[in-house]
Amino acid sequence: MKRPLVGIIGNHHLINDSYEIHGGGLMNSDAIANVTGAVPLIVPADPRLTSVEELMATCDGFLFTGGRPNVHPDEYGHPETEAHGTFDRARDAIALPLVRACVETGQPFFAICRGFQEVAVAMGSTLHPEIRDLPGRDNHRMPPDGTIEEKFALRHTVRFSEGGPFHRLLGSREVMTNTLHGQGVIDAGPRFVIDGFAPDGTCEAAYIDGAPGFTLSVQWHPEYNAAADPVSRPLFEAFGDAVRAWAEGRRPHPLRRIA
Repeated sequence: MKRPLVGIIGNHHLINDSYEIHGGGLMNSDAIANVTGAVPLIVPADPRLTSVEELMATCDGFLFTGGRPNVHPDEYGHPETEAHGTFDRARDAIALPLVRACVETGQPFFAICRGFQEVAVAMGSTLHPEIRDLPGRDNHRMPPDGTIEEKFALRHTVRFSEGGPFHRLLGSREVMTNTLHGQGVIDAGPRFVIDGFAPDGTCEAAYIDGAPGFTLSVQWHPEYNAAADPVSRPLFEAFGDAVRAWAEGRRPHPLRRIA
């Protein structure tokens, strides 16, 4: 049986500080291939190379991945500062309109870390460049030292809304997650529904109100150990169900909170 195709939004990177590539983490491709059950395809996120329309005609769904560069603050009306770090304006130019187009058509996407922030910004939210600098907030950044296992270790809980999509999908209102991000949502756009929070109040899980398809976004990294983790696996499996439905011409029901 032919597997659906998931476009994995790639990051611009320099090998040896000189050779340009578009790439993605192996753990993203592994999660899509072996948990979602789709063919993973790295997307060169640059409007000089492809268009939103071509991508939507080619792929059955999209994974908006994490990445070191941040969404440029011009995209949400804030001035650029040193705290904002590095940027990938070409990815901004593909990812933000692609999010909006998927929201309108119902084509499924799953967004992670920077992807979460892309979805937030695309739907009218603003970001803070360093959540850890806000009063009462924790440091959510990746630990600077240690093995991959230590960097991606579970570090805090995320609590979901009663009856929300994450609560229903995961069967619990509270789960443990890793945390490897610096930025975070400050003011949520009108359709960007925050469905889960870390103990310090940082937004960690969201979906789009009224969207006709799968629009789950998380601030943590569920692609790590996705097949074995009891939180990650259901998320990628649910995304797979939505992607197959799209590929077969069926449309999933909108995500919403049930009182």
